[in-house]
Amino acid sequence: MRILSGIQPSGKLHLGNYFGMMRPALQLQEKGDVFLFIANYHALTTVGNPALLKQGTLDVAIDFLACGLDPDRTVFFRQSDVPEVHELAWLLSTVTPVGLLERCHSYKDKLAKGFAPSHGLFAYPVLMAADILIYQSNVVPVGRDQKQHVEVSRDIAIKFNNQFGSVFTIPEPAIADEVAVVPGLDGQKMSKSYGNMIELFGDLDETRKRIMKIVTDSTPLEEPKDPDTSTIFALYKLFVGEAERNAMAARYRAGGMGYGHAKKALFEAFEAAFAPFRKRRVELAADPGRVAEILRTGADKARAEARKTLDRAREAVGLV
Repeated sequence: MRILSGIQPSGKLHLGNYFGMMRPALQLQEKGDVFLFIANYHALTTVGNPALLKQGTLDVAIDFLACGLDPDRTVFFRQSDVPEVHELAWLLSTVTPVGLLERCHSYKDKLAKGFAPSHGLFAYPVLMAADILIYQSNVVPVGRDQKQHVEVSRDIAIKFNNQFGSVFTIPEPAIADEVAVVPGLDGQKMSKSYGNMIELFGDLDETRKRIMKIVTDSTPLEEPKDPDTSTIFALYKLFVGEAERNAMAARYRAGGMGYGHAKKALFEAFEAAFAPFRKRRVELAADPGRVAEILRTGADKARAEARKTLDRAREAVGLV
């Protein structure tokens, strides 16, 4: 089973990235042939500062390795180190209906947030389809809100196969329902765009302050509270086992516990969970040459697979 996933280096990674994409992808290392790329071509649609893009790409690589990515079991690489993906994107674009792209939520969302309506934003799903199809991916782990990207890739692959012959594997989305949407400080989906995130490797004092700012209701300390409507509890249960979740839920319902106590417990759970990752990250950041070598090795493996698919696609359309 070939598994493909990618993440943009468009800012510091946060808990939404970790639980929504990173951890599921890392868990899949045990289940199949994993290809994981840093989507720096895609990031160009929103990151216009070259220095930030370069640093962000390095940071994402270090973060993934610190959190447990094993380069011996995962093909880990920069998207820009596989130029074949762009030629395939052009071939796919010739069979992609404009209406299909116009219906994509990501394009509409970016416009609503004030981004300029560039061709890159509009054609983003075609490049993503190329990312997925060029490695003959069977499974693509995504959050529920990104399922449409895989559906678009399936539509494009089916249309290409119908017109030119069976070239591409039809991918399936893999959605982890329980962590599909991680809430931010304001209760909305955690996102860099909303500024409501908790960084994975931010300053601990700043992280504590941000957690203490999580929006709550005005229920008095002594009154019972509903854990199912609490952003604090929704985050806390991501870090702990069933026994701890049940114990915290019982404290909510019993009353006598303020939201400040729950926030403190959340910070302690976060710190305990990420302490070993922090230590590993310091070691990796001190050896950027090692990180660069891992990415180069991954790119060589990715290009070898990409070339096979591109050659088949070129022959299918009559370019060979």
